[in-house]
Amino acid sequence: MSENADLSQLSLFDLFKMEVTTQVVVLNNCLLALETNPDPKSELAALMRAAHCIKGAARIVQLEPAVTLAHVMEDCFSAAQVGKVNLTADDIDVLLQGVDMLQNIATNAELQPGNQPQIQALVKAIANISTTVNIPAQDIIQPPPPLEVRQPEALVSPQNQTVRVSTDNLSRLMGLAGETIVSSKWLESFTESFVQVRTNQIELLKLIVKLQELFSDRTLDKHIQEHLSTVHQKTSECTRLISDRHTELESFAQRSENLAHRWYRELITTRMCPFAEGWQGFPRMVRDLARQLGKRVNLEIKGQHTLVDRDILERLEACLTQILRNAVDHGIESPPERIVQGKPEAGTITIEVVHRAGMLFITISDDGRGIDLEFLRQEVVKKQLVNADMAMQLTEAELMEFLLLPGFSTTQTITEISGRGVGLDIVHNTVREVGGTVRAVSQPGTGMSFYLQLPLTLSIVRTLLVEIAEEPYAFGLTRIDQVLMLSPSEIALSENRPFFWLNHQPVELISARQVFELPLTAENPELLAVVVISDRLHHYGLVVDRFIGEYTLVVRPLDSRLGKIPNISAAALMDNGNPVLIIDVEDLVRSMTKVVASGQLSQVNQSTQQTLSKTLKRILVVDDSITVREMERKLLENHHYQVDVTVNGMDGWNALRTGDYDLVITDIDMPRMNGFELTSQIKTHPQLKNIPVIIVSYKDRQEDRIQGLEAGADYYLTKSSFHDDTLLQAVIDLIGQG
Repeated sequence: MSENADLSQLSLFDLFKMEVTTQVVVLNNCLLALETNPDPKSELAALMRAAHCIKGAARIVQLEPAVTLAHVMEDCFSAAQVGKVNLTADDIDVLLQGVDMLQNIATNAELQPGNQPQIQALVKAIANISTTVNIPAQDIIQPPPPLEVRQPEALVSPQNQTVRVSTDNLSRLMGLAGETIVSSKWLESFTESFVQVRTNQIELLKLIVKLQELFSDRTLDKHIQEHLSTVHQKTSECTRLISDRHTELESFAQRSENLAHRWYRELITTRMCPFAEGWQGFPRMVRDLARQLGKRVNLEIKGQHTLVDRDILERLEACLTQILRNAVDHGIESPPERIVQGKPEAGTITIEVVHRAGMLFITISDDGRGIDLEFLRQEVVKKQLVNADMAMQLTEAELMEFLLLPGFSTTQTITEISGRGVGLDIVHNTVREVGGTVRAVSQPGTGMSFYLQLPLTLSIVRTLLVEIAEEPYAFGLTRIDQVLMLSPSEIALSENRPFFWLNHQPVELISARQVFELPLTAENPELLAVVVISDRLHHYGLVVDRFIGEYTLVVRPLDSRLGKIPNISAAALMDNGNPVLIIDVEDLVRSMTKVVASGQLSQVNQSTQQTLSKTLKRILVVDDSITVREMERKLLENHHYQVDVTVNGMDGWNALRTGDYDLVITDIDMPRMNGFELTSQIKTHPQLKNIPVIIVSYKDRQEDRIQGLEAGADYYLTKSSFHDDTLLQAVIDLIGQG
């Protein structure tokens, strides 16, 4: 729809599509309600009205198949209303198919001839629901008299009056609202400057009074006395006028600011909608999926009228759909299973939406089987994500995090519904994109819950403003891990790459000027302003020129003609009217990774090269288990060693020939090249034979130890050494303290 389009400019078919879209929601919701409501009089009445509205609209655009289908549905609802038909779940299945066909006709009218056999079959099936339902001739179809009375009432109800506004128009209005707030701030500063004018005027009046007092003892010319009196009088009048006008200006400035903020808040509200507008398809989807799987599932939604940003709601639709499909497929048991466990035959899925502490919280929970943590632990080991010993030490929260990994699934059967392991990964990524978090909690035998914490709106963002090359940039607070002032003495160098220690972890430092390709500064500040940001894989400290402060900004999208600007997501206006760019943290982390990979890092402080001489001893960890690799890496980095990791013996061998390492720690059982072979290769290579090797393995048989030592290993340890100082002491014995 064009930006300036209104209903008068729409074609009759466009109006028909709008009518069908609106009435299909009513048909779906009321048909689902028939299954649970023992006295569905109001639902049947609403169904008759909806079918009648579609029939009338279809007749106007001359879509006779839609007229026939809507009419036979209306007759079926009428028969049910007077008690001639008792609609069963199978009957409702057929009627829901009719609803889908009406939607299909409205969306794809050009495909109508090809749908004729399906339409006729549906008409016949709906007519057969009751022998009292007949298909009348199309020329005698007339709307029932009672419906003609009710329909106008619904049309003229003030609660149903809406205006369609394009997102572009709304974005421009948001921009104007932001500029109005900026203008009101300028008026405030102008009012404050007016205070100085008033003060100067009062001082001028005092000087004139003193001047009159000085001449009071002298005889002055009559004209001079008159001029002095006139000056005093005019000055007094100006003082009173300035005082009055200042008071009025202050009042006007306050009213203008209040009005600007009210306008801004109202516009923000227009971007919000009740959560109910986004979940209209969920009940039908849950019901159809449950029927397909032979289950009974009720969907309860609490907080339907909770306001949600439309953009967030649109992005969350796929996430919530995936969680609901998983709940029906994996969570809710079959009716016989539930009865054996003492549960109601029908399972329940609950969605709760609330505002709390300035955030939006969405909880999706079911009363199904939940996830057996021991089974999940075994699956994690089976997929070789961790070894058995490491898996036993994982907490419940750590285990549940594996559900959000790409490609992870707890079922071996791949169907159209689930099993590919992509759903919850999409949920995690989507929630993170909007600045939120997701957490999964399972109670085996009782149910499963997902907790989503999200910002209230994407139109407003709470930010930290920083200065880079004399220009302001904004970071969303939800995307910042930490901010700190760093002394140059806390910075270490490894292979000319600056880093510092944070929570016992090394964090590489990169200058924001280098990432944004801006001129580097020659200044050497006593403290460096650092913003710590990260994604799933990387953790960096971005050095900026200075922190400006915390601001709430109205987000303004960039002109689409600019394309995707690297490292920037949007723009905003500060209180003083200056523009500020909002950082795209995900893109920025990718850019920082490229800078690090290039090996051309600039010094974050010009004095770093002279003041820092500390370099780390490098250790290569070779292990095919991600958990073991990470545990060894963290243990060694916490003691100030530089650690690189590889996933098999061949990768380790390639890394050794291209890098400079002080020590190698390797596993035994690995693909492509095992630990014995790797150790033997190292000890027979003329340039690498002096590098010490520690083998760390689960194998603790004497013959394995002998084979490892014969291959040339300096130490042979079991992986239980992680839990004491054995591994660390062996490292210190071979290469010294970190």
